[in-house]
Amino acid sequence: MKCFGLALVLAALPLYAQQNLSKAEEESLQTAISEAGNSPVDFARAIENHLQRFPNSPRRAELERALTKTAIDLNDDRRIIQFGESVLTRDPDNLQVLEHVATAELHGGDKAGAERALAHARHCEELVLATYKKDKFVPGAGREEAKRKDEFDRSQARALLLQARAQGLLGHNQDAIQIAESSYKVFPSVEAAHEAARWLSAAGQDQQALQYLADAFTITALQSANSDGVNDRVRMAELYRKLTGSETGLGDVILKAYDETSGQLAARRSELRQYDPNAQTKDPMSFTVSGLEGDKLQLSSLLGKVIVLDFWATWCGPCRAQHPLYEEVKTRFKDSGDVVFLSIDTDEDHSLVKPFLDSQKWAQKVYFDDGLQTLLQVSSIPTTIIFGKHGELVSRMIGYLPDRFVDMLSDRIDEALGRPSGRPIKGAISQ
Repeated sequence: MKCFGLALVLAALPLYAQQNLSKAEEESLQTAISEAGNSPVDFARAIENHLQRFPNSPRRAELERALTKTAIDLNDDRRIIQFGESVLTRDPDNLQVLEHVATAELHGGDKAGAERALAHARHCEELVLATYKKDKFVPGAGREEAKRKDEFDRSQARALLLQARAQGLLGHNQDAIQIAESSYKVFPSVEAAHEAARWLSAAGQDQQALQYLADAFTITALQSANSDGVNDRVRMAELYRKLTGSETGLGDVILKAYDETSGQLAARRSELRQYDPNAQTKDPMSFTVSGLEGDKLQLSSLLGKVIVLDFWATWCGPCRAQHPLYEEVKTRFKDSGDVVFLSIDTDEDHSLVKPFLDSQKWAQKVYFDDGLQTLLQVSSIPTTIIFGKHGELVSRMIGYLPDRFVDMLSDRIDEALGRPSGRPIKGAISQ
């Protein structure tokens, strides 16, 4: 693990060439980039705030493209829609942005978003088909041609899948079924099978829906990393015919085996959690961290509050320098139950921590990371991570700027609370 101050996103600077910028905007952009460090979450927030301050920026098109790309990487639906739609006004044939904006619109589940998604998905299909018509595929042309044909089929199937979902959300079940089945025919996928089953079931056609779910199950099995899967299927059929004279009923045997195996794996996970409550945990809010005295804290018990995690170690000099600044932020939030500060120690040797706290006269309650730093990919310290009230990651601050840390962290906590910076603060709980 590394320990250093906030790094500049140097690779981003050429994109934001400073020509044509006013001095005020140039300074604002430099500050935004430096404060974002190498955190994509903070980069997106910083550039968005910059555009709010300079809505007529001569670099707006480039900044919005960068924001859209970052939002796609972060699966940030709000920003994908907001800035992706803007990018599409200038570049309407950007297939990647079209797909991601349509997907983000569909996640909302509302009819207005579904209408926009349907239009984007139809345009996606038009672009894919235009490419096919312009450059015909040549059978027998080799590996690259096969790869290109596969990419075309996948692209067309994705465009159809998005259309099916949009039609279903708009209440057009039969259209959704027909288009989802078309997607499956172009490229059989688990997603297309699920989409067809979803709208068939909604239309009361459960038998057909069951078949598509069985197809999805089969595809998942065939996509397993076990290259012997096909051979296993052939061997099972041979043995079953030997025992019964036909393959009738083999599906029931396979489903029973699937259920039993799933139960065994679930039992195994449960057994491992007896030794490590965080075994195979992928959701930070499902994590349990332990205190110096062996007490346990389930992060899920803090849902409904903004959670501020301070990752540090006894050997980290910058962590010591940052500590009084943290205490100053805690003071700003000292009276409210809306914010929780957690001090997360990352030392491998836990026996070092209590003597260190005593020598430094640090009074905060400390928890060990218990694998949380690995899950959150904390590779350098000090690092501050903020989760919103619903358990969503809203900010990551790597390192700190001594003269700005208190205000920066306070502002981000305010944003997580859903109130503007500078609003009178009622306080926080410090664990």
